[in-house]
Amino acid sequence: MEEHHSAATPVADETAGATGTTEIAGATGTTGTTGATVASDIPPLTVRDVTVRFAGLTALDAVSFTVRPGTVHALIGPNGAGKSTCFNVLSGVCRPAGGSVRLGEQELTGLPPHRIAGLGVARIFQNLALPPHATVEDCLLLGRHRLTRAGFLAAGLRLPAAAREDRRHRERVREIAAFVGLEGQLDRPAGSLPYGQQKLAELARALCMEPRVLLLDEPVAGMTADERRRTAAVVAGVRDSLGISIVLVEHDMGVVMRLADAVTVLDFGRRIADGTPGDVQNDPAVVRAYLGERAEPEETES
Repeated sequence: MEEHHSAATPVADETAGATGTTEIAGATGTTGTTGATVASDIPPLTVRDVTVRFAGLTALDAVSFTVRPGTVHALIGPNGAGKSTCFNVLSGVCRPAGGSVRLGEQELTGLPPHRIAGLGVARIFQNLALPPHATVEDCLLLGRHRLTRAGFLAAGLRLPAAAREDRRHRERVREIAAFVGLEGQLDRPAGSLPYGQQKLAELARALCMEPRVLLLDEPVAGMTADERRRTAAVVAGVRDSLGISIVLVEHDMGVVMRLADAVTVLDFGRRIADGTPGDVQNDPAVVRAYLGERAEPEETES
């Protein structure tokens, strides 16, 4: 997503545990059905009949769903359902045997990860991947790489244009750090932060890419209840204030039901349900996938 500095959108600073608001320059656009501000340049992400096979195993079997602009779309299912494989297809790590992934009119299928990232799709992995000895600010600056125009030589010589660009990037990093509640941690080594704050730093680094679509792989896994609440508030703010589309893989069903506007359920690589959280939660096929078939009561002799 291109940078938009024309409007600052106030966001409730729940992540910092303080009253008041934190402002971040957000995307301008229309208001969607969820009440979120949807950036005008964010198209739908459309997955059609995606099939992935590993040797003789079908990991995804003709899976289809559409992520509407400016919404949180959860992808859930039991372990081994195909969620991670689907994320690998969306981010270019895995090439499908069939089907297509499109961001608006742009075909993503088969593109390498750096090309997909360049088109505005950012991914956060389940495991932490922050350089532990780098400062939080430097870690977030890594997210600005695709937006940097100055060459290596110009940056090394601190030429005026490169210096101005560096200042702009650092200003944006400070804005995004404040948005996720890390403005006071920018000078600290990333590895010294508590686990929950390191996960927020991962999210902030992805936001520094100015993405149009954000892929979140279990963003609250391993967190305390308080950390889960704070992180969920930030994710909701990303949707409601920035209008970024989010695809969410998460095992915490409480977080899914609170955040998601739509849910797709996978089981053994197949889509078994797709709809609103309420509809999916009560779908018999989903209940069977998570809990198994209900055993019939045995008859007792009278």
